[in-house]
Amino acid sequence: MKFDLHTHHERCGHAIGTIEDYIRQAIQLNLDYIGISDHTPHFYSEEDHLYPGIAMQKSEFNSYVEEVLQLKEKYASKIHVLLGIESDFFIDHMTHYQRQFELYPFDYIIGSVHFVHDINIFQRGRFDLLTESERVQVKENYYEQIALSAKSGLFQILGHIDAMKGYYPPFSDLETEAVDKTLKIIGEQQVAIEINTSGKTKDVRGWYPADDILERALFYSVPVTFGSDAHTPERIADDFDLVRKRLREIGYKEWTYFINRKAVHVSL
Repeated sequence: MKFDLHTHHERCGHAIGTIEDYIRQAIQLNLDYIGISDHTPHFYSEEDHLYPGIAMQKSEFNSYVEEVLQLKEKYASKIHVLLGIESDFFIDHMTHYQRQFELYPFDYIIGSVHFVHDINIFQRGRFDLLTESERVQVKENYYEQIALSAKSGLFQILGHIDAMKGYYPPFSDLETEAVDKTLKIIGEQQVAIEINTSGKTKDVRGWYPADDILERALFYSVPVTFGSDAHTPERIADDFDLVRKRLREIGYKEWTYFINRKAVHVSL
């Protein structure tokens, strides 16, 4: 079984290619399932396009869903197309998102924390002027938000759960019990985490999450899934076979994809 649940396209403003481009690439790579999961609009804003270049317009959301569903039918004989979305987790605004999610037949929703203290987790230099204890505090706040997203009931998958290391590799070495506590909560809630291979395109040059987190996730019975986080069609299923091999080495026996927001567990 070969699948990729985390892909983007041109609507978000920072990816290349149409939805159909990604589906055709997935067919060429003999994937069984391809998930389309572009960034949600900022539903809490009165503006139609609060942050151009980051997420799609609110007015595009319905057409996004319709296009995925149309392509799902068009390519049904060649590949299973899944309707997904990647949503920011903003604890003060999640009712706006929940109302929208209830209107559409999503197969899964990826919940991702992209902001801590109102600063993007990928912002270069955000740690430069902080003391060691302040850096640990940022890390703990990050994992507190991830834990809350797991408990929200809105998401089937949590996106790139150590992505703050992307442009600050020492992030992984900041010692705190917050990671273990968060993994325990994720396991209790039975929300999947993705192995996201887009970290190889950042300074850290490695997948999200790191092996030590995957080992602890296995201890807490956290389900795992795969997502390339492709922003170009060429990155579809990037390192899929290597990820599967590594998961087997760590001790995983299965991973998960989702249909109609229900988990389907398959052997590695």
